[in-house]
Amino acid sequence: MEKRIYLSSPHMGGEELKYINEAFDTNWVAPLGPNVNSFEKSICEYTGIKAATALVSGTSAIHLALKCLGVEKGDIVFCSTLTFSATANPIIYQGAEPVFIDSEYKSWNMSPIALQKAFDDAKKNNKMPKAVIVVNLYGQCADYDKLKAICNKYNVAIIEDAAESLGATYKGVQSGTIGDIGIYSFNGNKIITTSGGGIMVSNNEEYTKKALFWATQSREDKRHYEHKELGFNYRMSNIVAGIGRGQIKVLDKRIKKKKEIYQAYKEAFKDIEDIKMMNICDFGETNYWLSVATINENSKIKPIDIMLALEKENIESRPVWKPMHIQPFFKEYKFFSSLEKESISENLFNRGICLPSDTKMDKEDIKKIIDIVTQMF
Repeated sequence: MEKRIYLSSPHMGGEELKYINEAFDTNWVAPLGPNVNSFEKSICEYTGIKAATALVSGTSAIHLALKCLGVEKGDIVFCSTLTFSATANPIIYQGAEPVFIDSEYKSWNMSPIALQKAFDDAKKNNKMPKAVIVVNLYGQCADYDKLKAICNKYNVAIIEDAAESLGATYKGVQSGTIGDIGIYSFNGNKIITTSGGGIMVSNNEEYTKKALFWATQSREDKRHYEHKELGFNYRMSNIVAGIGRGQIKVLDKRIKKKKEIYQAYKEAFKDIEDIKMMNICDFGETNYWLSVATINENSKIKPIDIMLALEKENIESRPVWKPMHIQPFFKEYKFFSSLEKESISENLFNRGICLPSDTKMDKEDIKKIIDIVTQMF
């Protein structure tokens, strides 16, 4: 069996074990502790955000962000449709109703045209959203100037789902810091990992303080256990945060390697008309988390053909996210398309493929992948 080449697997930087050992040596193995505090501080320093609360997942961070914005049963939340289900699930946790917004071809992210359609419909029905969740897909920021202009017009807050885009920028501003509340994920496949985990960030410290309160079971400041609100067991552990402290030190190195992988694919496929790499927008710098391509819909070769060819050589690849509005669980909810007769997100899903983007790949691994793909065309 050939060695396994992964889509995007954990890549340790060398210092993670030092911080984990510190936790064991000082017996700070339970939730809270110096690693948690230091990791939050590191994220703030890297991104320039004022405050952060480290949590068990990006999903829990979105959940608490929705609570911070007062989303509750019966409310409406607009949400990018081209994303992983973890973006939309917390809307349901809160008893609210998601409304899904289509993508644009330029960035693959939320379409300002579709967002305006959704607001027009909400205004007509006198049911405005409590929040808008904008996803930064595959490491690239959405076009926030356009999206924020629309949201500001209706005084609706943005939750920036930067789960995939830590280290990316929009017009010089770090992803995750552009909306009212931002979230990052440190799942095992992300650009840096804590094995599992996430963080909620904001320049409004009242949000992060409230998130911390809810994440630690909403325990009141009493000698005894006093609870006036529903709480959650969402706080990141000190051991997990130790991994994060080591990982944040190699983030820039990981971004550099991810970019090299993307550029290698782009150069290799430049003369194949049927393959087009995901566009990199000139309004910012992506972190190149995954190198994603689309295949011409008239091509004899389909994305599944490439996936199966790579799979035969023990190489992992994956389809583009299946849009939420065509997921069986979410299909009953409203969806607003960018175009009259076409869903851009569905088109990207049907034609897209996520190519191996693992930062542990060497030049031979990348050449092998390129050779398999180019020979098919």
